Amino acid sequence: MTSQSLLDLPDDLDAVLADVWQRLGRAAKDRRAPMHTPVVATITGDGVPSQRVMVLRAFDRASATLRFHTDSRAAKVDQIGDGSPVSILGYDPAAKRQFRLSGVARIETDTAAADQAWGEATLFARRCYLADPAPGTVSDVPVSGLPAEIEGRKPEDDEEVAPGRANFALLMAKIDTIEFLHLAHTGHRRALFHRAPDGQWQGKWLVP
Repeated sequence: MTSQSLLDLPDDLDAVLADVWQRLGRAAKDRRAPMHTPVVATITGDGVPSQRVMVLRAFDRASATLRFHTDSRAAKVDQIGDGSPVSILGYDPAAKRQFRLSGVARIETDTAAADQAWGEATLFARRCYLADPAPGTVSDVPVSGLPAEIEGRKPEDDEEVAPGRANFALLMAKIDTIEFLHLAHTGHRRALFHRAPDGQWQGKWLVP
């Protein structure tokens, strides 16, 4: 084992948690970050897990809340409602680190935060919410769902994408459990963190 590989193996719980926060913060700001597109899992009304890749749009360290954008007509919105369990999986292949985040998700539509997020989104991003009919609707042929007059081109201005605001929603996931896994041929490292009632995070090592 080289000295470098020794340094790469985390042996301090505080350092591990700091690494989680740092990578999530970067992932929300850098589209090239490995964890910019984690897998988000919800539970259907039939109790079946439902997964999809989503873009991490923002991360608030103080509340441990991750923000994603979604179409308010999507199936996952009904699955989540005012509050439902959510699991989020992120992996950094270069660092060989996996984060499993668990908590409660909620949907926001008519809030100041949703208005701000809509205003900050690019015209191309806002164009997605013009789809008609709704996402998941059965079609006899392959379709984008976008109106013919805007398909295949960049919207010209805010007014052109404004109708999509009614279909825009935030998926807010407040995390209360983090499982960290670092893969290494010299021996893996695994840790589990829970948020205590006072808001502090408590961690412990697990056997990988």
